[in-house]
Amino acid sequence: MTGERSGPQPEDMIELNHLTKRYGGRAAVDGVSFRCEPGTITGFLGPNGAGKSTAMRMICGLAVPTSGTALVCGRPYRSLGMPGRRVGVLLDAAAQHPGRTGREVLALSARVLGVTRSRVEELLGVVGLAGPAAGRRVRGYSLGMRQRLGIAHALLGDPEVLILDEPANGLDPMGIRWMRVLLRGHADRGGTVLLSSHLLAEVERTADRLVMIAGGRIVAQGGRDELVAAGGDLEEEFLRLTGQGRRDEEAAR
Repeated sequence: MTGERSGPQPEDMIELNHLTKRYGGRAAVDGVSFRCEPGTITGFLGPNGAGKSTAMRMICGLAVPTSGTALVCGRPYRSLGMPGRRVGVLLDAAAQHPGRTGREVLALSARVLGVTRSRVEELLGVVGLAGPAAGRRVRGYSLGMRQRLGIAHALLGDPEVLILDEPANGLDPMGIRWMRVLLRGHADRGGTVLLSSHLLAEVERTADRLVMIAGGRIVAQGGRDELVAAGGDLEEEFLRLTGQGRRDEEAAR
């Protein structure tokens, strides 16, 4: 599957320091700070519009911060040499050429990254797209198949760091379990994973640490046991911290 690592390296982390992004007078992300350590999976949780995707776009160099910093492997993403060999990214499974086959999508990126064709075939097998599926055009893929292809693309350069925005969308229960095992294995080999999702139960089962964001600001972070009182429920704590429970109650009146 993926290559063997020598163990967690301190520089293979994600570090955000007072990261802020403003659009006019509105702060989409407001002073966000947290770290994702090597050998761990960090779950990034928040309601729609909370700032998760904007923060991840800044980490990956697709949006310029108004202030603050986002470092990957100790540097801004844009300053990494051959970033695809250090950081695997999946931000939008739909952002794939619909007229190319799954194999062609990976093969073209492999040429850019200097990755062998055998790696392409290996990953098609890893994500369950080997055989006839690899030769189908992406426009004919289901959302779950596009997610699998996106995960294969993120893994192509055998990166230390994975940044995945809602990778479970479109996956069936078996696919979600497969993804959980895949990410756990990556972290156990010393990799760093930042996983954004709205599937609280799945993140709770997958992540070592949780970061909750609402209104562009971090409202809580830490291990599950730190965030949930003894015997408590993560969903209830999430709704309380993000204000979703109160808004749902007001809407129901």
